[in-house]
Amino acid sequence: MIISLLKISLWNLNLKILALITARKGSKRIPGKNVRSLGDKPLIMWSIETIQGMPDICDVLVSTDDSAIADIGRMANVLVPWLRPKELSTDEASSVDVCLHAVNWYESEHDKLDGILLLQPTSPFRSKNKVHHGINLFRENNHQLPVIGVSHATTHPYWCYKDTNGGFKPYIVGGSGYRSQDLPSAYVLNGAFFLISPENLRKERTFLSDKMVPLIFDKPEESIDLDTEWDWMIAESFLQKQNVSSK
Repeated sequence: MIISLLKISLWNLNLKILALITARKGSKRIPGKNVRSLGDKPLIMWSIETIQGMPDICDVLVSTDDSAIADIGRMANVLVPWLRPKELSTDEASSVDVCLHAVNWYESEHDKLDGILLLQPTSPFRSKNKVHHGINLFRENNHQLPVIGVSHATTHPYWCYKDTNGGFKPYIVGGSGYRSQDLPSAYVLNGAFFLISPENLRKERTFLSDKMVPLIFDKPEESIDLDTEWDWMIAESFLQKQNVSSK
């Protein structure tokens, strides 16, 4: 009985998770995408509004090298304590280094963290419910295992081919013989959710591991990752459909 009450008490304790939204100025495929309007607001605001007010989020921090993005973040009342250093704003800069830069600053200026939640603004339609579920998975595992957003693979790897000097060959020998109903489950990273403890991120220098916990996104719109104009068109089409159905 005492153990059960202790578990309930621990479950009710809020975690200290820093939500980090990374939004670099440069974008070759969609210029200025983070400040570009999607629907009625800049792209970055979709992620900010999704995470604001969640009980386990101690702060929301925008890491950017762009003063225009920084102004949007400050107007939304989230932390934008600095512009990101130039060495962390190149195409070669890793997301891990960008995250550690923010975590190290936050823990030196504020408090120790249980987790760092990376939210890429290119996934605008992740829901509060899905984020909450991901945080609960993190809590269930005593914030020792990373929780990573994944989606069902639209094209199964068993059905993929590669171009070789000898012609087209399957990536997986014998995979093309499977019927769709007999295929094992396959997932892809969708970029919508990365949650890990600062200790593990510093030690492993990656969000990914063999023991990571999947946060499965079943709704296709939540898995939209805006990387090209085609992706943007799909996102706008989804919003138009939502507006029509709500009238």
